[in-house]
Amino acid sequence: MISSWNFHPGSRYRCLVGSSAAVTSEPISVTTGAVDDAFGAWTYLHCRPAYLEGLVDHIWLFDGVMTSLRERTFPNGLLEIIVHLGERYSVVEEHGVWRCPAACVTGVQLGHLIVEAPVCRTKVLGLRLTPAGAYALFARPMQEVTSLTVDLGDVAGAAAEELAAKCSAAPTGELCVRAALEWIDGRLAESTRVDSAVGWMLAQIRGRAGAVSIARLRDHVGWSKTHLTTKFVEQVGVSPKQYARVMRFNHALRLIHVGRASLTDVAIEAGYYDQPHLNAEFKQLNGFTPTAFQHAHRFPNSVSVAE
Repeated sequence: MISSWNFHPGSRYRCLVGSSAAVTSEPISVTTGAVDDAFGAWTYLHCRPAYLEGLVDHIWLFDGVMTSLRERTFPNGLLEIIVHLGERYSVVEEHGVWRCPAACVTGVQLGHLIVEAPVCRTKVLGLRLTPAGAYALFARPMQEVTSLTVDLGDVAGAAAEELAAKCSAAPTGELCVRAALEWIDGRLAESTRVDSAVGWMLAQIRGRAGAVSIARLRDHVGWSKTHLTTKFVEQVGVSPKQYARVMRFNHALRLIHVGRASLTDVAIEAGYYDQPHLNAEFKQLNGFTPTAFQHAHRFPNSVSVAE
């Protein structure tokens, strides 16, 4: 089901992504639905706020119980704030399992991440941010959270408790999302933008799904390799080359997910030299070969894989 409501804090945030393009003022669309299958039973809400394009990819809300507890997620070039409104998820690592903080943030990932749901019903809110959005919200070096999941309070201070409290107090899913948007709006009102050159490169890399020449982009910007890399790592969390690699992988992952092309065609469309190059990158970034991913059990409406 799709519903919509008006929420237009203003177009001033366009400057935070290094673009002068106009921001749409369309009402915010909220998609809701339910799943009941072998993976579990839950309701979901999905919101993509157009006025925050370039800063917030989308916001989601999960409420239910999982029967397939472990989920492998993959690099996507985004950062994510998680607010547990019920029992908490855990992160599964090679040497053990640890429970996530009540509110946490995961930086740009350079490899897969395995999370484990609680055995009972839970409710979780997620805010998926672009690097420009995360830098605007946190105004701190983004490499501090690259490939890590940390307490949101460590990067946002007392504002982390404010977000959790507002969302916990919301009586409905849509009001919970509205509370999250109001929190974002308040943070962005006094935020720090990425450098225009970094913002432009981010847009080019994301817009072309990583299939770009970093050297050519650098020549266009006019910065030295060292200066550009330093600024990009500070404001995005990884180097331009690493970010392009992640975006190219994510594009290939989604092409394989929809299943409308051979692996050879996927490799060509995603910008790899050939299929062996795709195979090697795939294995390094998600622990699977493309063929194994094709046959893996994926969660509904997701590229994530059940462990």
